[in-house]
Amino acid sequence: MDRHPPIEAAHRSPRKAAFASWIGSAVEYYDFFIYGTAAALVFGKIFFPEVDPRLAMVAAFATFGVGYVARPVGAFFMGHIGDKFGRKKVLTATILMMGASTFLIGLLPTYGQAGIWAPILLVVLRLLQGLSAAGEQAGANSMTLEHSPPNRRAFYTSFTLSGTQMGLILATLVFLPISALPEDQLLSWGWRIPFFLSAVVVAIGVWVRRSLPETPVFEAEAEAGATPRVPVSELFQTHTPAVVRVVLGALVSVLSTIFGIFVLSFAVNTMHLPRATMLALLIATNVLALAAIPLWAMLADRIGRRPVFIFGALGSAVMIWPTLWAISQADITLIYVFGLLLAGVIYSASNATWPALYGEMFNTRVRLSGMAIGTQIGFALGGFAPSISAAVMGPGPGGWPPVAVLTSVACVIAAAAAFSARETFDVPMERLGHSMATA
Repeated sequence: MDRHPPIEAAHRSPRKAAFASWIGSAVEYYDFFIYGTAAALVFGKIFFPEVDPRLAMVAAFATFGVGYVARPVGAFFMGHIGDKFGRKKVLTATILMMGASTFLIGLLPTYGQAGIWAPILLVVLRLLQGLSAAGEQAGANSMTLEHSPPNRRAFYTSFTLSGTQMGLILATLVFLPISALPEDQLLSWGWRIPFFLSAVVVAIGVWVRRSLPETPVFEAEAEAGATPRVPVSELFQTHTPAVVRVVLGALVSVLSTIFGIFVLSFAVNTMHLPRATMLALLIATNVLALAAIPLWAMLADRIGRRPVFIFGALGSAVMIWPTLWAISQADITLIYVFGLLLAGVIYSASNATWPALYGEMFNTRVRLSGMAIGTQIGFALGGFAPSISAAVMGPGPGGWPPVAVLTSVACVIAAAAAFSARETFDVPMERLGHSMATA
């Protein structure tokens, strides 16, 4: 049962919380996504040069997926801190951990310089990135949700995902000129620059977040001495069905990893399309998503979270097919048309809505734990989608249908999970999670 009284609007800071979440997510996911771009373009060649090129690509994508393996572990740890000691402590820890591990990746020796120790160290630092990312979105979403007015929770929490899109834009923009370097310069020193630049964006994120106030509902809980002793234990005693729904709903993220990582590799390495052309597509889709996400979120505040999320998931399940087909035909015009529609518009419906949809399944006592554990288990499964895709893809341009099947199945499962959830867009903050816990 949620023990909080109604929260006065005067105590909320929705705009400040949304901005801090936006810029923090941009910093975190700049770091997280530059790794993915490097894995698609560089890491197979410099960390796994002794194996067949296709196996090297599978190995490089597997190191990308390793970051997702660490995320469920980090979710238990970060969830405990956030629900027991406060959302702000989690958000400070995550941004510092992500920044340090990303900077150190830029200092790593290659396989030619250090042998097997090079990929081992790469995996260790990727694990630290995963531990950090585990608490970032759940912490930012909880912070913003709990500061938001009742009728605009989806809108304000969507800024966390807009920040994620901005992080991907920044990561791709940085790699765009670097990808144009001659091959020897790209592989020797060029790829390191985006990782070194993370120090700048991390400093900005820390500066913005240091003055952010704790949420009113958590402060009320802490002042009453009512924070749970072991949040994770209480979570699974009262909200296990909600956690399962979040895990399955988070499988929609397969679309993001497939489009952002596998598509780039398929287009550049198999179809031999220009790197700059495909990187520009990633930038364009994310710029379009920046505009689409708040609009979908406003719609979710008017008609509910479930219909908007389900539309995005089922639409993505359908649109991945013409997108991959267009790449197999090397038709740049169709690649841009389908890619922008898929990743920029349709997928944004799910992306805009899930922060509110998931966060509103839990009460304040276990909200951060529930969101973190549920999403990170689902994201961990999605994180290996590029590696699985590289393994199951058939030879040549026509080998893409198994990848489309994988993506479609994941998106349909996510839609079904959202369909099974209760609609909460008109439920007051102090009642969120209460009916789920007592049912």
